[in-house]
Amino acid sequence: MWGGRFTAGPAALMERINASIGFDQRLFAQDIAGSKAHAEMLAAQGIISAEDAAAIADGLDRIEQDIAAGRFDFKTELEDIHMNVEAALREMIGAPAGRLHTGRSRNDQVATDFRLWIRDTIDSQDGAFKALQEALIDKAERHADLVMPGFTHLQTAQPITFGHHLMAYVEMFGRDRGRFADCRRRLNECPLGAAALAGTSFPIDRAMTARTLGFDRPTANSLDSVSARDFAMEYLAAASIAATHLSRLAAEIVLWSSQQFGFVTLSDAFSTGSSIMPQKRNPDAAELVRAKAGRIIGAFAGLLVVMKGLPMAYSKDMQEDKEPTFEATDTLALGLAAAAGMVADLEPRPERMRAALDHGYPTATDLADWLVRVAGLPFRDAHHVTGQIVALAEQRNVGLDALGLAEMQAVEPAITEDIYSVLSVEASVNSRNSEGGTAPDCVRAAAKAARQRYL
Repeated sequence: MWGGRFTAGPAALMERINASIGFDQRLFAQDIAGSKAHAEMLAAQGIISAEDAAAIADGLDRIEQDIAAGRFDFKTELEDIHMNVEAALREMIGAPAGRLHTGRSRNDQVATDFRLWIRDTIDSQDGAFKALQEALIDKAERHADLVMPGFTHLQTAQPITFGHHLMAYVEMFGRDRGRFADCRRRLNECPLGAAALAGTSFPIDRAMTARTLGFDRPTANSLDSVSARDFAMEYLAAASIAATHLSRLAAEIVLWSSQQFGFVTLSDAFSTGSSIMPQKRNPDAAELVRAKAGRIIGAFAGLLVVMKGLPMAYSKDMQEDKEPTFEATDTLALGLAAAAGMVADLEPRPERMRAALDHGYPTATDLADWLVRVAGLPFRDAHHVTGQIVALAEQRNVGLDALGLAEMQAVEPAITEDIYSVLSVEASVNSRNSEGGTAPDCVRAAAKAARQRYL
């Protein structure tokens, strides 16, 4: 492979640490597409003959079919996908294969392949995000009226609807899709033709190869073209944020399905049992989605560490960009599919959600708002009065709506019988009808808008 400079082959250990074909064979389709575009451009520019370009294209098509069918023999001694394909092409068509590498290097070749692969991945994984959002919207619409506790600090805060809670994740995953779309837009520049680091003296047409491969334009600087992996870092950053959102959803499913909460049930399809405790039903799918976020975040951190001290231009360190990205992509795909499955599968338990609202005085804010709106108290004063009334209810071990009018008037004389109109859970939820609020009508409107925006 190295031509006349080397007279001996690498040590076996060197071959093991240097070879990447064990994982970068996943780039075969992108590598072949890049080579076909490059050969077409070389012929158009008169750098190679049209006959050679046709032979190269035909050979590359046959190699792609062999790889896809599992008939291709990948060789570790050829290091990577680029040299495996090129060697196979030379065996197949002879001398014309040797002209394919004119005006390019493996440095710009791998940078192009990797950008193409991440771009293809972003395009394909968008459907998985959409499927998860659709499952959430479907469930939210069916349960737009179902009341449950809303929490801050994992303490009962205010009543909300289950549909409203699920719609929050629809928005989070929508932003994830936006981040991946932004990443795709920025990475969609073609490094091919930057060669090793300085460009090439051959009269190539980089705009042609960029167009052929669906890029918006060629990259602007040859050094940056082969040195940059920020497109992979940005992809992994977006994947890490998405994995964090998946983990939060999974964590709530774990809590909700516990005996202590009992807000939802998962079927056997997404639960496991215990090897020793026959009564157990464990939400293992949710726990694993929560845990696997660590792999994706770790891949992002790992690539940052690999790249942080590298001088221009290409260094072999950069070979370490692909394995973690591939694994993170696989893990994210699995997490998205599992989350969509669990959301569709879970069934809420309305009686447990409603019973949980009998504790923690979830309508205390409604009492304070009434004091502002009807009695005319400044909010800070209303907040203080409400705190005193909550303390009184705690002493009596009753809900706010079980306190007598006289008891509340002893704290604040401006309180009237009308106060009871705002102290029920249902009244509280229905009153939260500001844009983006938890009222059932707001949830249904949000679900309808989300279908139009995301699906």
